[in-house]
Amino acid sequence: MTTEPKTAGPPPSAGVAPSAATELDVTFLDHLRPRATAGTYRVAVEQVLKGSDGQTLNPGDPLTAEHSFEIRAPQFVLDAASVHAFYPAPGAAGDFTRTLPHVTLTRAPLPWEREQRWSRADRRAPWMALLLFRAGELPDDPEGLAHTTKRAVAKLVTPDEPGVLGPALTGLPPETLGSDCHTIDVPAALFNALVPREEEMYYLAHVRDVAPTALRDDGETFTEGTFGVLTGNRFPVTTGDYAAHLVSFEGFAGRLEGELPPDTEFVRLASLWAWSFRCDAGAEFDAQGILQHLVAHGHDDPENLALRLPPQTDPPSEPDEAQQLVLERLRRGFVPVAHRVLSGERTYGWYRGPATPVTAPEVPPVVGERGTHTSADHAMVYEAEHGLFDVSYAAAWTLGRAVGLADPQYAAETVRARRQLANAAAQLMARGGARGADPSELATGRRSLRALHELARERGGRSLAEALAAPQIPSRPATDDDADILEGRPQIGRAEARAASHALLADEDGQAVLRATAERTTGSLPQWLDQLTLLSGVPFPYLVPDARMLPPESLRLFRIDPAWLAALTAGAHDVGVHTSLDHRLAPALRQAAAGRAAVAPPAAGLLIRSALVPAWPQIRVTAYRKGAALAELRRDHPDHDVLLCLFDGVPDELVLREPSQGIRFGIDSGDLINLRQLAAGGDPELGASLPGRHFPSDGSSTVFTAYLRDGGAGGPTGVLRLLDGDGREGLVTGLAREFGLDSLRPSQLAVELINSPIEQRLTVPPADQ
Repeated sequence: MTTEPKTAGPPPSAGVAPSAATELDVTFLDHLRPRATAGTYRVAVEQVLKGSDGQTLNPGDPLTAEHSFEIRAPQFVLDAASVHAFYPAPGAAGDFTRTLPHVTLTRAPLPWEREQRWSRADRRAPWMALLLFRAGELPDDPEGLAHTTKRAVAKLVTPDEPGVLGPALTGLPPETLGSDCHTIDVPAALFNALVPREEEMYYLAHVRDVAPTALRDDGETFTEGTFGVLTGNRFPVTTGDYAAHLVSFEGFAGRLEGELPPDTEFVRLASLWAWSFRCDAGAEFDAQGILQHLVAHGHDDPENLALRLPPQTDPPSEPDEAQQLVLERLRRGFVPVAHRVLSGERTYGWYRGPATPVTAPEVPPVVGERGTHTSADHAMVYEAEHGLFDVSYAAAWTLGRAVGLADPQYAAETVRARRQLANAAAQLMARGGARGADPSELATGRRSLRALHELARERGGRSLAEALAAPQIPSRPATDDDADILEGRPQIGRAEARAASHALLADEDGQAVLRATAERTTGSLPQWLDQLTLLSGVPFPYLVPDARMLPPESLRLFRIDPAWLAALTAGAHDVGVHTSLDHRLAPALRQAAAGRAAVAPPAAGLLIRSALVPAWPQIRVTAYRKGAALAELRRDHPDHDVLLCLFDGVPDELVLREPSQGIRFGIDSGDLINLRQLAAGGDPELGASLPGRHFPSDGSSTVFTAYLRDGGAGGPTGVLRLLDGDGREGLVTGLAREFGLDSLRPSQLAVELINSPIEQRLTVPPADQ
């Protein structure tokens, strides 16, 4: 993060190639002065001819030309496209007592496109400002909902009502005077106590230039681009509704010094943009405290953060064999579930979902392997010693099949792909047996295979796979007795034909044909299976089978059991398998879909159930493995207060961070400012936090006690005093003194007022093997 002044020229360009990093480098500029401000300009040209002696040759008839043009800029109305972001968010409710509202504009030079008479070249002041009003302060908006009154511009600059002061603007064209704008009438006493002074306006606007850079350890995430930023000068220090108005101060030269004409009752301002929010100073929602509480249970024993069902009672000091079995099963993440065996007897079994607190052991390759008939019963694990079943993989297989059947598009596309693959196999077998053969050769398939290769040579010497890739006979649905195609000659029997068929399908070239057909027919199946691998569509109770595994205000970590995922996808792959030929060809379709998979199966993840989730739906969760960031494969909200994240590796460190909302300005906990580095080339780097340094540093005062204006009885509270006044030091003066500077620039003030995002780091010990 850097700071530097920008006094002239077009918006700066980053000049850096885009990077894959998610962090951005932020440069704060004091201001961005346009080469020409808004207004009407006249260009006059006169040509004078002179002779060699210097005498004017056309003194009475010079050649002249004149041209007028206008540079336009927003004046009374601001288009919504000009606003990039603002904070606090509209309609938000929370503790914003230490926050200065701000608005970010997409056009960086906009705040300086109109000239202020009090503005100097070296201290360029904006023509607009952000004012904050509490409910009840504006007569036209008693509830603080950012209501405005729509009036013609003529009624803004020349109010009809007595005692109402508008901007001193002249020379406006009739079409402008007749157009509408949004206005607010501010009581004169409130105006004097609230608005920034002319010299303070310089500090309430700056430019933010954001460009890609390398990953920073402590940098905030912002949107790339160049923006103009306007910051308010008032903290919402009391509970209530507040309205923020971006207003124009053009035409108010000399009116911002706290003195208005004696007969002024209201000051009418053009409101260019407005929004409202609610501040609750006593809000129970403590984001930092909640984050700390989420990981506090893991301080004494990291296993407390694992996704498992804790024993409901303290285990005995010397558990017997049955109790040891139960405790060990619970430690591994299992939960007891009701189970009914095929004989009808009711008992219980053990279930564990894909999220495990320990590394799941490898299981025999039964489910989904070629040559096995996949079913839920085949995925059942029987524990003969105790007479109990582990139903985890059986439940996963059944769920995968149910999810596949529940999706009409997936089911239809799977059946269609199987039929096309079966047709290709039938054609393959038919071509191999159509030339006649000796029954003894057909029994082993040798003659049929030789006939296929002869057919390939007849078609130009191509390989068998190429020769048979394009269908040569009409397609028809295949049946379980497709081997009958090879019959029709008296010397060929059913058994011999079936043996030849199997040999044909197992041949290397035959397999190449089947693979090519499968790859052409998978369609969107790989994408659907990718989502299933990421547990999309899996009901939450399958992931967390007991609510006590994820109690309120908890964070749980887990690994993924690859065998559970294999059983889940095997069930989905089984959709549309109706004949033995379908079963024999299923591996080709499964391998073709796996070959086009776009994502790797997840390896680990976390679950958060907390009030923090609805408050921060975009909370930043970054997982690291040996210092390298892991890919977040999936982020979802199974419930309004639950966050699920899946990663492509097992992390050894997690960072939970407050979501970036552009930039937040204000002061930090303790009503102090945690200071940041302002010296380039220093240690730490420019813009980084200075450990242990805060302002005020005397230990007896805070920003609220030392640097707010005295609103007087019934006056506005929380108004910041930026410069010296009323015999008291201003915040800018105090900060400059703290750094040993004569003065502070707007960019430097912006750096010091940035609120660091709340962050919680969690170091994860090696998982139990």
